[in-house]
Amino acid sequence: MTDGVPRDARLQPAGAYSVARLVGELVHTAGMTPRVDGALVATGRIGRELDDAQALSATRIATERALAAAANAVPEGAFLTEVVSLTVYLAVADGFVRLSEIADAASAVVVERFPDAELPVRAALGVAALPGDAPVEIQLVARCTGGPIT
Repeated sequence: MTDGVPRDARLQPAGAYSVARLVGELVHTAGMTPRVDGALVATGRIGRELDDAQALSATRIATERALAAAANAVPEGAFLTEVVSLTVYLAVADGFVRLSEIADAASAVVVERFPDAELPVRAALGVAALPGDAPVEIQLVARCTGGPIT
């Protein structure tokens, strides 16, 4: 664990990229989809195959995975202190505009994990499709401190 964020050694890239990289005191993650035990928990577009409740749940799961990826990149003795930036990609049906409401589920996870930190900056983007027909993909930048970082 890195200050309440569990590591997950099972996280593996689905292609030719790193799951997360530590650069200075910042950890940049790849986009993470909502998977449990390697399988997507939902597929399709929000507002068509998925309702808001399903989208909110998938967003929470993807955010937890992104935080775990960040935790994996932090060296022993260091810990995550905050999420600086959050990008929420949502596969949405035509006309779906409640992007911010769904993205709030990602922000809620961050607040639960880092209750004393400032909210991250955030972008919520509606897209036509995501890898594997995932409904959501979360990418974040987190800050860490301690251990060999400082």
